[in-house]
Amino acid sequence: MPIYGITAIVILVVLFLANAIRILNEYERGVIFRLGRVIRAKGPGLIILIPYIDRLQRVSLRLIATDVPPQDVITRDNVSVKVSAVIYFRVIDPVKAIISVENFLYATSQLAQTTLRSVCGQGELDDLLAERDKINAHIQEILDSHTEPWGIKVTVVEVKQIDLPIEMQRAMAKQAEAERERRAKVIGAEGEFQAASRLAEAAEIMQRQPIAIQLRYLQTLREIASENNSTTIFPIPIDLFKPFISMAELYESSKAKGQPKEQIDG
Repeated sequence: MPIYGITAIVILVVLFLANAIRILNEYERGVIFRLGRVIRAKGPGLIILIPYIDRLQRVSLRLIATDVPPQDVITRDNVSVKVSAVIYFRVIDPVKAIISVENFLYATSQLAQTTLRSVCGQGELDDLLAERDKINAHIQEILDSHTEPWGIKVTVVEVKQIDLPIEMQRAMAKQAEAERERRAKVIGAEGEFQAASRLAEAAEIMQRQPIAIQLRYLQTLREIASENNSTTIFPIPIDLFKPFISMAELYESSKAKGQPKEQIDG
């Protein structure tokens, strides 16, 4: 065989192998079309095709994260907000993902945007801020039910950010401040009530035991003397003033009866 014939055969074999051999990674699957009809999905590894008859379309099975752009939403209580989110999904059926929808990435993204606006618009602002887990689960359930015929599984939906108008932010800040002031007043009143209750109990104990008053008086003097001051306090028993108090009471009573001062002094 001439050298030119061998060279031509080698070139044909190389061209055939170049068009027939495909290598797919572990996370990839290849949907094979033969004369326009789907055969099946193959991979991973080495795949041999029939050149110019078979056509391979790669599909990744890895988890895909897609941002949902901020959406203008009017809540049920007529508050305009902007809501953004992120969705995580993956292809579970490569054949459906190719033949059921033209572009499953674009279709899933558009469906997520419309679902986000619809779900957030059905609730009030307080529910949107306080019950994110419930809203995320509801959006994920709706998306999963719509993308299942496409061979797509939506695993997680997370609302990332909720942008409120400036006026609403100020109103909420005032509300939070008023709530904190209310709690502070309630706590202060509760403390006064507990202190008054304890003082009443202490007064009853001191009334039953008069010496407790003197002990408390001495303890207070000790606490004052422990501080760094220039004041010196000498405790004087109250019993020393009783004779003077009795004489004053006697003088006032005699004066009221009209007795002379000399007789009173005598």
